[in-house]
Amino acid sequence: MTLLATTVLTDLPPLPLWAWLAFFVFIAAMLALDLGVFHRGSNIVKTKEALIWCGVWSGLAFAFCGLLSVWRGGETAQQFLAGYLIELCLSVDNVFVFILVFAYFRVPQEWQHRVLFWGIIGAVVMRAIFILVGVSVLARFHWVIYIFGAFLIYTGVKMALAGNGEGDVDPEKNLAVRLFRRLFPVSPTMDGGKFFTIINGRRVATPLFIVLIVVESTDLVFALDSLPAVLAITQDGFVALTSNIFAILGLRSLYFALSGIMQLFRFLKIGLSVILIFIGVKMLIEYFQIHIGTTVSLSVIGGVLVTSVLASVLIKESPKAGHPGH
Repeated sequence: MTLLATTVLTDLPPLPLWAWLAFFVFIAAMLALDLGVFHRGSNIVKTKEALIWCGVWSGLAFAFCGLLSVWRGGETAQQFLAGYLIELCLSVDNVFVFILVFAYFRVPQEWQHRVLFWGIIGAVVMRAIFILVGVSVLARFHWVIYIFGAFLIYTGVKMALAGNGEGDVDPEKNLAVRLFRRLFPVSPTMDGGKFFTIINGRRVATPLFIVLIVVESTDLVFALDSLPAVLAITQDGFVALTSNIFAILGLRSLYFALSGIMQLFRFLKIGLSVILIFIGVKMLIEYFQIHIGTTVSLSVIGGVLVTSVLASVLIKESPKAGHPGH
């Protein structure tokens, strides 16, 4: 483990230690402010409040992008912005799954914020490990980038053909959930917002903790898409990691802002599929010494994202077959 950590750290860009420390101290302070001050105790997050926090996290991301532009140049800032937009697109897909999971377990609205908070803490840790190890692997074995490219094309095509996938979410079939149930007792009912409770003198997990396991394991699957996508844009560990974390930290607010209007963005999944296929092709054609610059990549990502959102709003959904016409 020590050898692996040393290898990963050796392959990181030569940035001063204070840059890493300042970033993580800032993120920890914002999370403490979010949970400890603005969301203390149980409450239902209103759409207006969620939109404000979406604006806060987006504003912080763009401010950081501006800081990178001054500190390390425009190319680095563009790489951050492209990575941020890609992860934001993937986060919207996460939101759709979270809606289904919370509905499946009938999680009250006032406890959804707590589950997402701890789920996102776990996601930050997982992404940090995945990205930093991924950067180290690509630095030593560049041919892995072609595997990543092929995987992204496969994922994009599969996503485009899968539709909305309402029937694909069955948390009880989740491998992590089944393993946990074998190792630890689970109470049949919720106990407020607690993850663990005491029944007959015995400590047991509540269904809310099972929901947290599903959220964490779902993000682990999404991270498999996120890792090659962001590393196709930049192999700078600092830029890849910070762009991912800023997008993930806004995921909780994004959920509460979009959960009631997700049907308005029905073409967003198609747009995400196009973006993943584009990035996969971008990685594969490097074999032929064809390089697509960050500016072009950013334009394509932004253009597809805007087009898919506009198409979702402007193109009315046709009535489903079987519904009476009058």
